[in-house]
Amino acid sequence: MATPSITVSETPLVLYTLRRADDALILGHRLSEWCGHAPMLEEDMALSNMALDLIGQARELYSYAAKVEGRDNDEDKLAYLRDVRQYRNLLLVERPNGDFAQTMVRQWLYSTFADRYWLKMMRSTDPTLAAIAAKSEKESAYHLRHASEWIIRLGDGTDESHARAQAAIDDLWAYTGEMFGVDDSERGLIDAGIAIDPTELLPEWLAAVADIAREATLVLPENDWMQQGGRDGCHSEHLGHLLSELQHMQRSFPGASW
Repeated sequence: MATPSITVSETPLVLYTLRRADDALILGHRLSEWCGHAPMLEEDMALSNMALDLIGQARELYSYAAKVEGRDNDEDKLAYLRDVRQYRNLLLVERPNGDFAQTMVRQWLYSTFADRYWLKMMRSTDPTLAAIAAKSEKESAYHLRHASEWIIRLGDGTDESHARAQAAIDDLWAYTGEMFGVDDSERGLIDAGIAIDPTELLPEWLAAVADIAREATLVLPENDWMQQGGRDGCHSEHLGHLLSELQHMQRSFPGASW
């Protein structure tokens, strides 16, 4: 018998922590799909290490969410035993890998935000979140540097690599606005100094992305319409397929351990 889904008491702090944990888990899983398939051995190792960084961040955040919730859920249950609508990750991170340019553009757009987000979160009045931020920022700084170098290399490379990088930007741009959204659940945490206001990161993010795009001879879309829904549990069909793979062992063999 398959393991049933759990229920979670989503207080503002639990929900806030789960949203960041889900971002890290889902993007980490996406990057792990490149293991053995990257264009060169060095990149295979780099993407796998970045995936491990993100899954490590997810573990710390899930553990803290479980502690705050104070029920019988733990990091494994939160990662593997929720229904798809209970996941609150950004739509951007669940997008399929596509080709290598698509993966690198997704990583670049997200990491440009994540590095600045974690840097500001180091000043959180919540000591656990501040500590997680301090560790995560070191990792996200590397992710950003790695992805940015690839964007320049692809954009300013061959006609083929330029076209693929530009197509990826055009495809993913509409998923970036969700990173800067704030709802009522988060507003109270921002006022208390526990969370940061992501809207304040938008001008800096835009400037940083524009600088790399300019160096890469790529053009950022002018369209300001943005996809929304991931933070509220409304996802694309891609997340359901991802979770069916991610959760298979945990649901098929309840309580299994190494």
